[in-house]
Amino acid sequence: MVLSKILVASLLVSLVPFHLVDAELVHAQTEGSLVQQIDCNAACAARCRLASRQRMCHRACGTCCRRCNCVPPGTAGNQEVCPCYASLTTHGGRRKCP
Repeated sequence: MVLSKILVASLLVSLVPFHLVDAELVHAQTEGSLVQQIDCNAACAARCRLASRQRMCHRACGTCCRRCNCVPPGTAGNQEVCPCYASLTTHGGRRKCP
């Protein structure tokens, strides 16, 4: 009898963290949906319009835009406008985003 009460109590205590984690995920998803998503295709088309390697520029810019939800204005530079965009690097340590 005592052993079954201890087992039930420990089971309930172990389920509490799972409930809290689930509540945090729901809150984060709801909060993230309030942020307006930019049109990455249009922003990257403007960013890459003068690039010599259009397809590579669009692919890299699209990846960076989806991760950061930001693309700096103009065709080059201005990366201080989007700190996340400027901080992404390749495996070699070079800037990923055009």
